[in-house]
Amino acid sequence: MVKEKTAKKSAGKKKSLQKQEKQILVIVESPGKVKTIEKYLGPSYNVKASMGHLIDLPKSRTAIDVEHNFEPEYITVRGRAKILKELQTDAKKAGKVLLACDNDREGEAIAWHLKNAIIAKSKDVPIERISFNEITPQAVNEAVLNPRTIDETKVAAQKARRVLDRLVGYHLSPLLWKKVKNGLSAGRVQSVALRLICEREKEVESFIPDEYWTLEADFKTGKTIYTAQLVLWNNSKPELKNEAEVKAIIDKISSNECIVSDIRETDKTIRPKAPFTTSQLQQTAANRLGFTSRKTMQVAQQLYEGVNIGSSRVGLITYMRTDSVRIANSALEDVRGWLEKNYPNELPPKAIEYTVGKNAQDAHEAIRPTYTEYTPESIKEHLTKDQLRLYTIIWERFVSSQMNNAKSRTVSVDIKVKADSDEGIFRISGTRLLEKGFYKVVKLLSSKEDNSGSCPLLKPGDKVNVEKFRSEQHFTQGPARYSDASIVRTLEEKGIGRPSTYASIISVLLDRYYVTRSNKQLVPTILGKLINEVLVEHFTLYVDADFTASMENKLDKVEENQISWPEMIREFWNPFKSTVDEVTKTIESYKGTLDEETEHECEKCGKKLMKKLGRFGFFLACSGFPECRNTKSIPLAKCPKCQGDVVARKTKGRGKEFYGCTNYPECDFISHFKPTNQNCPKCNYFMVEKYDKKNGSHKLCINPECDYLHSAEEE
Repeated sequence: MVKEKTAKKSAGKKKSLQKQEKQILVIVESPGKVKTIEKYLGPSYNVKASMGHLIDLPKSRTAIDVEHNFEPEYITVRGRAKILKELQTDAKKAGKVLLACDNDREGEAIAWHLKNAIIAKSKDVPIERISFNEITPQAVNEAVLNPRTIDETKVAAQKARRVLDRLVGYHLSPLLWKKVKNGLSAGRVQSVALRLICEREKEVESFIPDEYWTLEADFKTGKTIYTAQLVLWNNSKPELKNEAEVKAIIDKISSNECIVSDIRETDKTIRPKAPFTTSQLQQTAANRLGFTSRKTMQVAQQLYEGVNIGSSRVGLITYMRTDSVRIANSALEDVRGWLEKNYPNELPPKAIEYTVGKNAQDAHEAIRPTYTEYTPESIKEHLTKDQLRLYTIIWERFVSSQMNNAKSRTVSVDIKVKADSDEGIFRISGTRLLEKGFYKVVKLLSSKEDNSGSCPLLKPGDKVNVEKFRSEQHFTQGPARYSDASIVRTLEEKGIGRPSTYASIISVLLDRYYVTRSNKQLVPTILGKLINEVLVEHFTLYVDADFTASMENKLDKVEENQISWPEMIREFWNPFKSTVDEVTKTIESYKGTLDEETEHECEKCGKKLMKKLGRFGFFLACSGFPECRNTKSIPLAKCPKCQGDVVARKTKGRGKEFYGCTNYPECDFISHFKPTNQNCPKCNYFMVEKYDKKNGSHKLCINPECDYLHSAEEE
């Protein structure tokens, strides 16, 4: 009997020990985080990735019950059932489950779905939610020690957005299929961005450039030559419309005395900029590094998830989707400690605080390095070229934000030239830094204006001699097309989208071929313009920037628990559905409106080829379709070698576009520049469009032996 009791007691202890020894399952979204977090938590934890959403709306139907509070019908995402089953099995064996999805609406929704899926298979396993803003040992372990419940209001806001986008997309898209072209789609936020891009394109196309000229002069005093520009002529800003007006001024003043008439000094205090938000990071990476928004977020994700630095693995930056400039106290202590050691003279008496924007959700702090001591120089051998460049601007922006102001001095010198009753003022300006301040750590982020320059060493009354005059022709610049940086800035200013959506908005428009990139500018395609025309004419309210911004504000109110999400959707749905029904009945069909017959004949059946608009632009198709399915690219020019047709082609792999002869391989002519519909007036070869930083967009002759060149403004 005693033996039996001892045996039972021993078995109970063993069972209890086994229960204690069960691993804790940690589920993150991305597989990139798994290795980093596993190293931090040790063998007692089993870290797995959900690979994003495992449960979502089906793609084949709307799946929103509009009659019953707009409840969504969720299913396991196609192809993800195996991952979900493995996580459910791991959860069953675990002593506890920690849901460590990203700390935003999407992450909260993923955690919510995972919790429900695990409970459906294992009711007894404890499930908790953890979140962290950076992947460092301290942040991860602190999150594990302080679990929380799932934020139901965040889940509700994500559900509302998902339902809203599904109702819009799955009612507008079929209408476009029916009336415009099969396979088209329209999104709630993307359609507004497309409208902005199309409206800017109209401004670009309607702009008529005006010619104007500028006049500079080289003035010599001693051995020094200064270049100054004519800024005043008879006390007014000179409006030089042509070369003749410039020559008239030069003739009047060329032999006259020039005297320094005025010198002004202006001191300026330059404050450091706040650390990066998502939109600011995307804009700066586009302008300084030439990154697309998508590339910026991909590289930032790598830095956030973790990089091997020697024998350790560490997340180098904080979470990269944020609209706040707030900095944690621990990070401020870290950066101030580093500055005290390395730049003690540039350390302010107390930490600098930056104002958080009124529309910012402030869920995450600003994007910053996790450890200031990891300077770009110290870890460059562990990073790829793109990782290093992006990390460098993040590190410089954050560290400089906690340093002293810089001070500069600008000296402007006016040189007066008199000619009978006429008088001109030429001006020289130079700026130099008096105190470098935060610029001491800014290298990759610095511009030419930031660097210390020289100021002219002249004084009032000095006589200077004109060495020579230089005049230059210009044309007024019209509005610039949107780039990744400027469209993100505009979307942010107008309150459209959120930090997590800016990159995807641009990507969707590019993927659907509603927009293309040309010289880093976003240009609407003919298809994009047609879609926008239909939506603006018939759904004006729903592609309005202010209306879309108001919907974003309502989603924020759902998250703040101020309004009910079904009520918000109902308020939108009833008038929207009425509009869709009315437009479906009344809108005329646009199908085939852009098709036109050409002079080309089908080499297979002899019938005329039609110019048709496809998903990737215009192409030629046989008018005998469907009996004859022959298609070909549209000829853009005649080959200068064999008089064959030059058409657009794409390289293998990266799919970069070039232009080649259809008689290949017999004819090997290729051009990397797009042919225009104009021939060279000198040699009759075709002209191509070219872009470079010096000349901007311009046309030139494809003939390498011809020097004909003219600007984009000429017709």
